Amino acid sequence: MPDSASESLVPAPPPPLPATDGPAALPAPPAYGERSIAELFSSAAASLGVPGFDNRLKLPAARHVCVVLADGLGRQLLKQKSAHTPFLRSVLQAGQGAVPVWLDSAFPSTTAASLASFGTGLAAGQHGMVGYDVLDPDQDRVVNMLNGWDPGVDPQQWQPMPTVFERAAGYADVSTVALPRFSDSAMTRAALRGGRFVPGTTAHARTAAAAEAMAGAESSLMYFYVHELDKAGHRYGSQSPQWENQFEELDATVRRLNASLPAGTTVLLTGDHGMVDVPESQRIDYSAEAELIAGVRHTAGEPRMVHLYLEDGADDAGRRRLLAAWRARFGDRIWAFTREEAVAGGLFGEVRGPVGPRIGDVMIAARDMVAFYDTRRVPARALEVVGQHGSLTKAEREVPLLCFQAEGKNGGAKGRKGAGQALRR
Repeated sequence: MPDSASESLVPAPPPPLPATDGPAALPAPPAYGERSIAELFSSAAASLGVPGFDNRLKLPAARHVCVVLADGLGRQLLKQKSAHTPFLRSVLQAGQGAVPVWLDSAFPSTTAASLASFGTGLAAGQHGMVGYDVLDPDQDRVVNMLNGWDPGVDPQQWQPMPTVFERAAGYADVSTVALPRFSDSAMTRAALRGGRFVPGTTAHARTAAAAEAMAGAESSLMYFYVHELDKAGHRYGSQSPQWENQFEELDATVRRLNASLPAGTTVLLTGDHGMVDVPESQRIDYSAEAELIAGVRHTAGEPRMVHLYLEDGADDAGRRRLLAAWRARFGDRIWAFTREEAVAGGLFGEVRGPVGPRIGDVMIAARDMVAFYDTRRVPARALEVVGQHGSLTKAEREVPLLCFQAEGKNGGAKGRKGAGQALRR
């Protein structure tokens, strides 16, 4: 969307919104239009000179840009675990001028919402991917936004806004490098469509494919997706040796890109959300407590960001009772708020008409190390997930942004020192 139009869709960030009658005030919304995941790919396009985009992140002008998005890489985790990643640590130490070192994820801090914001340059209230799974009002049932899309949902009708990929394709070689199974997924068709798809089954294969795809192009914009970190975090936790092993693999992947992409390529590394580890004892089946589901027709969302949809005809008194029940049960361990409060507080950005009913009437966001499940509709294995995200805590919503210029094939042997120097040239 052209700059003037996109600016009209982004309201000025309001102050933190008090939760109605609740003990905890909501944090400020993501910095949409300034420093969020929605500004990254659009700023990358602008740095290439693609018309209609604003370089709000002050990225350096470039002929080639490769955006590496590591699913599940939070800012706090990068800082905590930097001893495992000598190459990334060297980039951090080198500095990156006016380019911000971190971004806000979309809200909720989940892959469907953040990747859609990344792909469209818009907040969730515009692209409509407002959770991991959400209510489809037309079918009156909960549908998944990431895996196993409902056959009654057309991805391009659900998310009709043009993507950055589509808009930039006429001005640069636009490509996506990821696992083959993502090439025509519903998520790709909804939020990441446009350009060409370059498959790779392993990390080595993807870096080689990325270098080959960029070679010879006069101008190129690449999205390079890394999924392994998030997968390890969900299964074993972000504090596990398995997660650390995948973090080291990410470091090696970015180092290979530094050595193999065209010299001077702007390489950007970020995540779509962070992650926290929830103890087994704090993974709670809220459907077992009648007062927490009184008057609720559908449940959806994430274990750390629950959407509750009330029965048709429910009145304000019923909603207030539901909010009071959750607050009485969990106190300051949660934020409990209404759809109207979320929208007024800017959590979803400006919300277009069809998107509003997809958002829960009542929303429960985890503030403490706790996760909430409705075991009437999710399998028991869902409670085995260790690493989780979706809520408003800094660990979940803040993601890093690393920026450097690739040394290229002839400079890769310089290693970490060369990457740091490239930042200062």
